[in-house]
Amino acid sequence: MEMETSEKEWKNLINKLKSDFNKTPDVNAILYLIGIQELGAGIKDFTKEEKQDLLHIATCKILSFTGYYELEHVDEEGWPVWVNIKKLPTLSTNEQEGFLKYHILEYFSDIYDL
Repeated sequence: MEMETSEKEWKNLINKLKSDFNKTPDVNAILYLIGIQELGAGIKDFTKEEKQDLLHIATCKILSFTGYYELEHVDEEGWPVWVNIKKLPTLSTNEQEGFLKYHILEYFSDIYDL
């Protein structure tokens, strides 16, 4: 499975997000941002459990691009519920980060014209 991200594309995304939010984000901060966007409830104070749920929403959303997850429904509180439809690959820690970065770049490709 080759899902390579160029360091240039990644740095370009980080610089754009840093410009927009005045902070240099790491992968988890970017996933949190995607989760907030996908929830569509705006920025507010989230509980620790809700923050974990936002990371899950983001991960499912970005992995839906390559068929790993599919949106099943939105629950009564407005939270998306995803179902895993394809087995995730077994990856080392470094490979996992690259896998996530690839999908994050896909998510932002239209927003930032990456």
